[in-house]
Amino acid sequence: MAKMTQRMKELFTNVPTAVLATATGDGTPNAVPVGAKKIIDDETILISDQFFGKTLANMKANPKVALTYWEGHEGYQIKGTVTIETSGPRFDETAKWIEEMGNKAGFPLKSKGAVILKIDEIYGVAPGPGAGKKLA
Repeated sequence: MAKMTQRMKELFTNVPTAVLATATGDGTPNAVPVGAKKIIDDETILISDQFFGKTLANMKANPKVALTYWEGHEGYQIKGTVTIETSGPRFDETAKWIEEMGNKAGFPLKSKGAVILKIDEIYGVAPGPGAGKKLA
């Protein structure tokens, strides 16, 4: 397991959207923007599923994912394994959070699941000689 640094967590929290990359069982790629995301701890990220179609099918067939986020010339790619929770306390908390988010935005939202990403590796995506370097 790899751990996010304080700076990685700050940037993750501050960027409004990250890109979640998945692949089918045979390797066909798919990437989607995600905004309903938060950090659980240094090794775990939660993403709420409101609209996943292909992405959900891909994660069920192949739980290995990459999540990339950046701002300006700083960014990170997190690689890991996901599990999907559709019941229980963490899902209930996620559903409430998403409903409140939708109410504030004036757009009804409903979570279908809490995607739990356990971090395996972290890479830098900033331009320059360190681009693609494994950081954790």
